[in-house]
Amino acid sequence: MPLALTSHGPDGRAAPSRKTQLVATVLGNAMEWYDFMVFAFMTPIINRLFFPSSADASPLNSILLTTALFGAGFIMRPVGGIVLGMYGDRKGRKAAMMLGMSIMIVSVILMTFAPTYATAGIAAPIIVLISRLLQGFSVGGEFGTSTAFLIELAPPGKTGFYGSLQIAGQLLAQVFGASLGILLTTAFTPDQMDAGAWRIPFAIGLAIVPITFFMRRNMHESQAFVREVTEEELPGNGSPAHQSIGSFFIGMGMVAASAVSFYVTFGYTVTYAKEVLHIPMHQSFLVQTLAAIVMMLVVPAAGMLSDRFNRKKLLLASLGGYLAVVYPLYVWVGAEPSFQRLLVTQLVMGVLSAIFLGVYCTVLVELYAVRLRATSLAIVNNLAVMVFGGFSQFFVTWLLRITGSPMAPIFYVILGLVIGLVAVAFLPERHSYIAIRTGRHAAHP
Repeated sequence: MPLALTSHGPDGRAAPSRKTQLVATVLGNAMEWYDFMVFAFMTPIINRLFFPSSADASPLNSILLTTALFGAGFIMRPVGGIVLGMYGDRKGRKAAMMLGMSIMIVSVILMTFAPTYATAGIAAPIIVLISRLLQGFSVGGEFGTSTAFLIELAPPGKTGFYGSLQIAGQLLAQVFGASLGILLTTAFTPDQMDAGAWRIPFAIGLAIVPITFFMRRNMHESQAFVREVTEEELPGNGSPAHQSIGSFFIGMGMVAASAVSFYVTFGYTVTYAKEVLHIPMHQSFLVQTLAAIVMMLVVPAAGMLSDRFNRKKLLLASLGGYLAVVYPLYVWVGAEPSFQRLLVTQLVMGVLSAIFLGVYCTVLVELYAVRLRATSLAIVNNLAVMVFGGFSQFFVTWLLRITGSPMAPIFYVILGLVIGLVAVAFLPERHSYIAIRTGRHAAHP
């Protein structure tokens, strides 16, 4: 039986308000990314407790095992993205988001209560590995399904703003996770962290995730998806057209620019500041937190701007500006390293990056038809993030080694930004993507 377009659910209750569904989607997205990021913050402690070095083994062995464990999450992201994306395109966005969050809850439970190597031996790292694989699988499906839902939930003329909230949720998770990291490392000694305080961030996630789970449970399916399924089931309607190769590569290029911003310019900054600039780690964390807060404010503002002005021009301007300042800023901070210079550098790049990030999610969604949207987004996003984000630390470290230049990470960022600029340059000159794809009639200016 075809799905019916209705404002009531199967039980006859009225659908929750658009605002309630928006909050449930963004909070759920933020919590998914929070749990994924907390693992990264806790990697040094996990290394000691779950992968201890034996007396006759090099400490490098345990570091490599922990790094491989971190990478396992990235490897599972394309798998989760494809599986949950296809599920979301067949059964609906809500169904896929609920399944993904259920898997995340299992992952957090395993990580919160995982016994250490001293307690359980080899079983301990196996439990952590299973948790990490489930975590990557869940996060991989979150981007495609939640971003598609946000755009399809938006009223006419606000798709840019709603799409930007995908990135705002990720930044919220980063601010929350980093702030919690600063608080914990200040409140507890290293011995206390090893003794059990490291579990606190996971326990907080375990306490909050069920709340967002039940909020999402009361959501109703995207009406754009319901409409697409209903129309496809009518006599004479064929299957949706396959996405073009051009749309695939344009999407990959934009995600590449996004990935280098997140994983190199910002994710690598703490390591870069400590090892190259010799700035204290707590100052680096503070810089990252302040930059993320500013970006969290700029991203939705950029999304609102994109509802009024040409999105392609906004993308070109932000990426072009970013490309123009990134090298001079790093030369400037490298000439006389200080907290103040690093803060200015990160804030300038953060604002330019945030303008791009606040616009590109909506443009990315608009490239793909509703019936194949979640799957297309999952494939494009997760493949690009795995290559340009998951392997970023490896590429940057390799560049540092072969060049001997402290500016090596910036060359990688520049490469990603150039790829993004080329991709945006090939964006079709359309002015009503969402109107065409979802059946709305409000053209985008």
